[in-house]
Amino acid sequence: MKALALDIGGTHISCAIVDDRRMLATENISADSAQSLRSMLPLLANTLRNLMNRVSTSPTDCAGVAIAFPGIIDTRSGRILSTLKKYEDAPSLDLTAWSQTEFGLPLRIENDARMALLGERHSGAAVDHSDIVMMTLGTGIGGAAMIEGKLLRGVHAQAGSLGGHLPVAFEGRLCSCGNIGCAEAEAAGWSMPLVARAWPGFESSTLAQTAEINFRLLFEQAAQGDTVAVGLRDRCLNVWAANAVAQVHAYDPEVVLLGGGVMSSAAVIVPYVEAYVHRHAWTPWGKPAIRAAQLGNDAALLGAVPLLSEVA
Repeated sequence: MKALALDIGGTHISCAIVDDRRMLATENISADSAQSLRSMLPLLANTLRNLMNRVSTSPTDCAGVAIAFPGIIDTRSGRILSTLKKYEDAPSLDLTAWSQTEFGLPLRIENDARMALLGERHSGAAVDHSDIVMMTLGTGIGGAAMIEGKLLRGVHAQAGSLGGHLPVAFEGRLCSCGNIGCAEAEAAGWSMPLVARAWPGFESSTLAQTAEINFRLLFEQAAQGDTVAVGLRDRCLNVWAANAVAQVHAYDPEVVLLGGGVMSSAAVIVPYVEAYVHRHAWTPWGKPAIRAAQLGNDAALLGAVPLLSEVA
């Protein structure tokens, strides 16, 4: 089965033609989530057509269009319900009609972390498992859960997808979602620089000498012994690990997958989270596996075929 796939992110949109477990053609487009998604649709349609031409594929060869989007999605109606300040016009769009007009194809749209989970279960780190939690660690913290082989969605379409907004510090920082002390507010790409600049001794740290504080720099400087970086890194590890325990208790998975851009430091992160979860999670049946996701930036795109194949 072939599919047209889009993974819509805050700074770029990945476009692809996928064939079951293979990426046939891909192209990334620069984007700005502060702008309208409607204005991007003609470019997305043209890019998908160019990719089809590149691999001698037509819409009639494809099962449909699958879109991964960073928000609360009702896949049953094909609508974006909430964007949390990203592409704020998106809930007003009828993307199903757009897909029919542009390609004559049905459309499925899903939260990006759920799509990534589908991809990892279909052809990545969770093949042959039916009870899975996915944590995506990057600019934000995404979440998804699968129970007995079915994505958890809920009556309001947000079940399992707000894992990064489980509180880990009830007197913590204000989150963009309005809650206090969410894992995302305490240890995500957007919040970590704020935490760093408030850290005691930050001014004397090597982190203070750079215009952009990100996780790559944080882990590099921690490995070189910068004491502020070590403290911040360990704090992030504890936040992610505590968040993983919360999701193990909530969803009872066999496997917890850790994905996202932060996982370039997987050799540090996975053993730490694994030890913490195995020490603190109440799982009398045994120990859930803690694994790095395998598919990287392709995970959500490779979730297109299983999403289009999904039986309600």
